[in-house]
Amino acid sequence: NVTNLTLLIGLPAILWSAKPAVAPKGKSKKGGGPPADHLHRLSMLLTLTAVLFFTGAVYALGRDGRLTFNDGLVLVGLFLFWQCFHVFEVLKSNARQGKSLGWKLPVNLILLGVGAYASYVSIDWLMTWLSKIPSGGFISPKNLGWLSGWLMVLPNAMLALYYGWRRKPEVVYTSQVGDGHICLPLCVGIFALHHTLTLPDFFLTGVCVIGGATSIHLLFVGIMGRLPRLMGFALVAGYGYFLKQGLLR
Repeated sequence: NVTNLTLLIGLPAILWSAKPAVAPKGKSKKGGGPPADHLHRLSMLLTLTAVLFFTGAVYALGRDGRLTFNDGLVLVGLFLFWQCFHVFEVLKSNARQGKSLGWKLPVNLILLGVGAYASYVSIDWLMTWLSKIPSGGFISPKNLGWLSGWLMVLPNAMLALYYGWRRKPEVVYTSQVGDGHICLPLCVGIFALHHTLTLPDFFLTGVCVIGGATSIHLLFVGIMGRLPRLMGFALVAGYGYFLKQGLLR
């Protein structure tokens, strides 16, 4: 989450000077509705607000230094509520427009399941291989968490750089912020359901960086509709501070 909200949004802003993080030429809907760019901005602000709440929930539950089974239930429940909210929003929108979900939904769910299983098999193989490497170097079991985290964020990094190069910052934002309300609370919650999760020493640092970065995005997307290049440097610097606290201490 720290990587998504700092490096992968800040770096494209530095390289390609992010323009408004909304559709550049939003057109009003039929019947005098609000323009598409305004709706997109409101949706983005809602998602960013959810990231703040979910991060705060993890912090509140983990203040004792660990996340237990009961904490995991709360976190997974928050995620399911958030998804139900989106499902009903889609159903309401379809009802207004006289549309149905269509036959593509179950096909997409099947494809999603196949992709998830393929990801699980490949990542499990990589983790097993990495665990057999003798300790000593950077690529070793002692850095398993960092290496697996960067591996999981690599597809998002490709999206961020590609759409930043294409001058589509709204896609950069959507692809990165979307992970902010999936990893926290779902992934952490699922682990806590199986094993008590002892939080690392730099957990508070990570929470503060996520909260600070999200607040920056809320401010600039809400007021200016874009992330200035200067703030891109600030976000990348925040990521460097996070790495220093986690890797070099």
